[in-house]
Amino acid sequence: MASYRIILPFVVLLTIMTTGCSTLSNGQRWGEDASFPSWEKLKSTAWNAARDPQTWVPLAGALVLSVGDLDEDLSDWAVRETPLFGSTSSADDASDDMRVALGVTALASALATPGGDSPAGEWGSSKLKGLLVETTAVVATSSVTSALKDATKRTRPNDRSDSSFPSAHASAAFSFATLTSRNVNTMHLTPVTKKVLRYSTNTVAVATAWARIEAEKHYPTDVLVGAALGHFLTAVIHDSAMGLDTPVQVGINLDGKNGGMLTFHMPF
Repeated sequence: MASYRIILPFVVLLTIMTTGCSTLSNGQRWGEDASFPSWEKLKSTAWNAARDPQTWVPLAGALVLSVGDLDEDLSDWAVRETPLFGSTSSADDASDDMRVALGVTALASALATPGGDSPAGEWGSSKLKGLLVETTAVVATSSVTSALKDATKRTRPNDRSDSSFPSAHASAAFSFATLTSRNVNTMHLTPVTKKVLRYSTNTVAVATAWARIEAEKHYPTDVLVGAALGHFLTAVIHDSAMGLDTPVQVGINLDGKNGGMLTFHMPF
């Protein structure tokens, strides 16, 4: 698993190199249209995020594991066998490292999004607006996770504190993974490349969550709810505030020499 620290920065570097000075499909710069969302926009994005499998599948899994002693039994097995990381201490260290790597990847992917050929000032202004939205999503995820920890006060499997539910590592990991996926979707890359980048990031997020179980810091339901929470909140805030919807665009261009041209653009 140590190879992820080399693989992720390399993937990010390739992404930055292949993005260039392009623009979004609507001709705008990434972050240029970011703004405070309307109530209607928040409701629609919340509904879409709730229906996303990355939200309801982990919640369904947590519901299943809450029956009987399944949650505790799986936790005991993971700590006893440590099948992925070899020891609880290695799992603990790996979860910290992977969470940081995912955060760096999310930031790098934001910087690699289409910025156009505009002057540095306009490029920077758009990037700052987009980064503000994404930072808000991460901070909101962290704040809600902390509030739930204080409200539930579930004892950790190792009995060392009462802040087990939900997992902050899992919520942060999936928040970062969601942002990276959203950013990659705006880039002018091949569909296969986009899938590889998204799946790689999500795999590391899953590994981060599982590491918390092997480290005896969380029960499986803690990380499943954390994963769902991280994706849901991040998707709602990002999708409602980034202004990435591309409207139908109709225009007339006249150059005085070759007549006029009617342009029509609709995204598919």
